[in-house]
Amino acid sequence: MVRPVTVWICDDDEAIRFVLERALSRAGYKTRSFDTAAAIREALASGQPEVILTDIRLPDDDGLGVLKALKDDDIEVPVIAMTAFSDLDQAVTAFQSGVFDYLSKPFDLDNVLSVVARAAAGSKSTPVAEEVVESRQMIGESAAMQEVFRTIGRLSRTSISVLITGETGVGKEVVARALHQHSPRAHGPFVAINTAAIPAELLESELFGHERGSFTGAHARRPGRFEEAAGGTLFLDEIGDMPLALQTRLLRVLAEGDYYRVGGRDLLRADVRVITATHQDLKARIAEGSFREDLYHRLNVITIQLPPLRQRVDDIPLLARHFLHQAATDLGLEEKYLSTETIQAMQKKAWPGNVRQLQNLCQQLCVMAPGEQILPEDLPASLSEADPGNEVDGCWSEGLRRWTRAELTRGQLDVMAEARSKLEKTILDCALDFTGGKRVEAARLLGLGRNTLSRKLKEFEQE
Repeated sequence: MVRPVTVWICDDDEAIRFVLERALSRAGYKTRSFDTAAAIREALASGQPEVILTDIRLPDDDGLGVLKALKDDDIEVPVIAMTAFSDLDQAVTAFQSGVFDYLSKPFDLDNVLSVVARAAAGSKSTPVAEEVVESRQMIGESAAMQEVFRTIGRLSRTSISVLITGETGVGKEVVARALHQHSPRAHGPFVAINTAAIPAELLESELFGHERGSFTGAHARRPGRFEEAAGGTLFLDEIGDMPLALQTRLLRVLAEGDYYRVGGRDLLRADVRVITATHQDLKARIAEGSFREDLYHRLNVITIQLPPLRQRVDDIPLLARHFLHQAATDLGLEEKYLSTETIQAMQKKAWPGNVRQLQNLCQQLCVMAPGEQILPEDLPASLSEADPGNEVDGCWSEGLRRWTRAELTRGQLDVMAEARSKLEKTILDCALDFTGGKRVEAARLLGLGRNTLSRKLKEFEQE
């Protein structure tokens, strides 16, 4: 008969211990529970389990002290950390200390059983650098952000390439900085460049540098961002907007590890970790021929998908408090606070600009709200209620952008006329559908004359 796998549970909350004991016992595990770090360390003197589940915050010690005790005694047991008070630094510290995995309370029991099963299967944690560098604060208690924290923690031992995706304003650069600051390259420079903000003809020089006289205006040798980031991290934001020719050169650098300055003959070695970000659908860009598939696979070793603010509204109170405090400190003003009603109102908003929009709003409220407490009537009228239209504001224009680029790439002529025709036809079809086919009402809503609408419909029928 096979001996059941033993799991030790360490948590000062009796209810948590009971729930875990019951779930694990039903799954066929043998359990033993403790309420202090001292108790579990004492038990280790006479035996050891296959897996340990321990809370981070215990009455007598940091829960990670259990992991230290195991290392001191050269005992290899996977440790799964649990906490109800999670933030990025704690997640990174846990992984860098060598935990097998990291669970946030309240947790899903099926997920707990899955993690315990993987730990019991024989996975071992490995030692990593002890020093943890302070990062720019990342805030979030939502499940989506907890997963982001865990991913950053898991990646803290490596310098692997990461692609960060998400809408504009979700905080992609903040995540890139956190990846850098919790990595073996933390003591090197972090260099960021927005590839969409630099003209295509200058971007190559910006990235790789240039030699004197290599082009008009190049009066002296200038190092590029790859040189500036040597030993550290290079963050390429809006990578989806990079011109195709430059994508080819970037691919070579990533594949071969070396490059030349513009107009140069000296081969330079690229000693950087590359982290990229985009708000665009790169697979769609590949399909339309405006992004290299081989570059995509080179960059997309690990993907971190950042959720829009409307999908993590539970984090709005935390974020708002942080931004209000930050604004008051930066501006030298009295700190202000949100009423419960204001928080509830803010959680119903659309936030098309995501976290960046919330930060800007908090700065505005810090200056303009008349009282110490911010009330719902202090919110600007322009902060619209959440509705489906707000979610697609950026989507249709991005789709139009992709279509236009694809048409231009194929060498199509008179693209503007074609786009205008498609746009008008789509709007007319939608308006008629909305009004149940009533042309007079559709024309009124669109601001057109009835004869104009009828003429355009006839033209479309003849196409």
